[in-house]
Amino acid sequence: MIDRDRFPADPWKLVETQFSVEDAGVTETLFATGNGYLGLRGNQPEGRYAHEHGTFVNGLHETFPIRHAERAYGFAEIGQTIVNAPDAKTMRVYVDDEPLSFDIADLPEYQRELDFRDGVLRRSLRWRTPSGKEVQIEYDRLVSFEEKHLAIMRLTVTVLNADAPVTVSCQLLNRQDGEDVYGGTPTAPKKAGFDPRKAEKISSERVLQPQEYWQDKLRSAMAYRVADSGMTLAVVADHVIETENAYNARTLIEQDIAKNVFRVDGTAGVPIRITKLVSYHTSRGVPARELVDRCRRTIDRAMSQGIDSHYERQRQWLDAFWERSDVEIGGRPELQQAIRWCLFQLAQAAARADGFGVPAKGVTGSGYSGHYFWDTEIYVLPFLAYTTPQWARNALRMRYLMLPAARRRAFQLNEAGALFPWRTINGEEASAYYAAGTAQYHINADVSFAVAKYVRATGDTDFMYREGVDVVVETARLWTSLGFWRTADGVETSFHIHGVTGPDEYTTVVNDNLFTNVMARFNLRVAARVVREMEEVNGEVYREMVARLGLGPDEADRWESAAEAMHIPYSENLGIHPQDAVFLEREIWDLENTPREQRPLLLHFHPLVIYRYQVLKQADVVLALFLQGNHFSDDDKLADFEYYDPLTTGDSTLSAVVQAILAAEVGYQDLAHKYFEEALFVDLADLHHNAADGVHVASAGGVWTALVCGFGGMRDHFGDLTFDPRLPASWPSLRYVLQWQGTRLDITVERTKMTFVAGEGDPVAFNVRGKGYVIGGGETLVVPLDGQGPVKPGRPSLGQFANVRREDGSLLSASVPAVTTTIPVIGETADIEHGADA
Repeated sequence: MIDRDRFPADPWKLVETQFSVEDAGVTETLFATGNGYLGLRGNQPEGRYAHEHGTFVNGLHETFPIRHAERAYGFAEIGQTIVNAPDAKTMRVYVDDEPLSFDIADLPEYQRELDFRDGVLRRSLRWRTPSGKEVQIEYDRLVSFEEKHLAIMRLTVTVLNADAPVTVSCQLLNRQDGEDVYGGTPTAPKKAGFDPRKAEKISSERVLQPQEYWQDKLRSAMAYRVADSGMTLAVVADHVIETENAYNARTLIEQDIAKNVFRVDGTAGVPIRITKLVSYHTSRGVPARELVDRCRRTIDRAMSQGIDSHYERQRQWLDAFWERSDVEIGGRPELQQAIRWCLFQLAQAAARADGFGVPAKGVTGSGYSGHYFWDTEIYVLPFLAYTTPQWARNALRMRYLMLPAARRRAFQLNEAGALFPWRTINGEEASAYYAAGTAQYHINADVSFAVAKYVRATGDTDFMYREGVDVVVETARLWTSLGFWRTADGVETSFHIHGVTGPDEYTTVVNDNLFTNVMARFNLRVAARVVREMEEVNGEVYREMVARLGLGPDEADRWESAAEAMHIPYSENLGIHPQDAVFLEREIWDLENTPREQRPLLLHFHPLVIYRYQVLKQADVVLALFLQGNHFSDDDKLADFEYYDPLTTGDSTLSAVVQAILAAEVGYQDLAHKYFEEALFVDLADLHHNAADGVHVASAGGVWTALVCGFGGMRDHFGDLTFDPRLPASWPSLRYVLQWQGTRLDITVERTKMTFVAGEGDPVAFNVRGKGYVIGGGETLVVPLDGQGPVKPGRPSLGQFANVRREDGSLLSASVPAVTTTIPVIGETADIEHGADA
């Protein structure tokens, strides 16, 4: 999937050997550096020829009124979008007053690499100037994992074969409100039409309002207030120059640009090194001046500790990360490289989020406007919970802190409890298209599911009893007010949930969406279990919770009753679980005969056209089969997978990972590997043609889940740790690490055995293919395996629907929507949005 001459396989690095302007946006994403709080896109330090000059701070956003073509009560009122923070990456090089410009430069040597072991982006090139000067330029960039507010850039310029004047112009630029003359976009021309996966453009005259700007020697400071959201931001950059050449420094400061320009009398072979230390601080209420002081302290501390020490500490930090997070497969270096790139992206997205959410693009791009979605809870939290639990706890606290806004939203929609927003930064719903946004009530259950998964994996009942319980109780309350009972002869017989949208956004506002009902059932059960457990084990904390939440004496009983009676759709005639109450009444979309140029469907067909068909953006029912697999039989899983797989477009990057997991479980092992590789290379090979907008963080998290749960066979339904591995035929081994309630498990799967090595801690009980085992701290246990599960050739196809009849006796048939002219891409004025998973 990748040009291996340009991007050679290296298990510990992403390496680029040739620069191309044509895909600069993609490589800016692939070589981005970040720590979960601060992110710098992989722009070249010359500051030219960029798809997006991006510097992003988690949670730094602007708000704006949502303009609905037609308004209705309860529609989201205020939009939110991430703000591009001032750009500190620019360090322009001039030799003989000639700029290094990649469009015309003669570069006999070029290499750029992102090293996963030390978290440093490096670039090395040799530039032959028009006058024949040979110039060696080395550059590196580090965003610190330990110092969340700190980034360091080092540039070394050496004229090899002659003396020459060298100038390095280091800049801070407010690109949000006015890019400088080099800020254009010379990559591929912008496509006509609207893409709902991109960030909104703010139309106000100015977003960042200057509060303070100054220079002191080689230090530059800029501070702003965000116009409507009221957030504040400060950035301070300081510089250190090291050279035996004579030089002078000049400065310039204005409200949107700061320059520190070094002019050097370069001597042949004598290097010039300039180190730029940059600090960013943001706040939702602190004055900008105080943030400037915080930046100064960060820079002062960083310089006093020594610049080299930050590189050493970064390596130590990542050594520890890989020790607890690495997943290794035998004999496949090209896959190993991609796996580690994905895991590294998870660290870059979540490590220092520290109470913020994990945006759909992390801090690598402006795609999806920097919003948080349910993607985090379902696709990212498992990796965090089982490798670095503190990060998972931080991410879940973000949801806890959003409860007041979620309660207001539930009240606005005439429901009890709390309703978490489908997309947000500040806790308020920002989805303008309610059918595919607000109607996704399943996010409530997703959040509670993630809370329960974290507590199961860690044993952190303190978090559950103090904060998590508020989340699971308030979300359970919503289901009991949203759902309703069907009665027969005065007896309540079944509980139903109507008017919702499941994860599949190609089917909206339906009754009894299977995913929603199954996950709501889990939510109701876990809420009842937690409050009863609290009453039994910690009466004081229980009474505080009852008083805080106003918990009624019979609420847990009502939750359990609704859970037990939850309607789970099932078709006896087809032997499958319908996605919702009327899904099977629709006609089947013939994906096999849909032209590739009409994909993804959301960019080429009106939603109403899509909504009339059995066609999926992502694997809705299949996801339920994985998350709640203990409630479905093996036969159910096989039948449902075979029915829905040919109907799933893969227009969502969240789909392939779940399809890989279920395909492996039911026996389609080659297909599982195919789906896994699609997920693995979704950004590295730009398979969805939007990697330029930022990393698909949820898909990266799903890669870990596909490895550990799909091929590694791990499940933890309601706290029972089980394994049933499905090692791909071409892999000799798979190794991964889990933290289970404080004990580390180092697990290796081979074709004939499974080896467990436990770290220090309490004994861990688990079972492998139905047989129970216990391993003590410091012990090794080898479990023999008889094969790698069932094996089915090929893949399910639309042919299975031939001569198949619905419940009413009508035949299922597949077709493509008829068109009379070429189907256009939806226009710029369209008012529609789709999910963070496109």
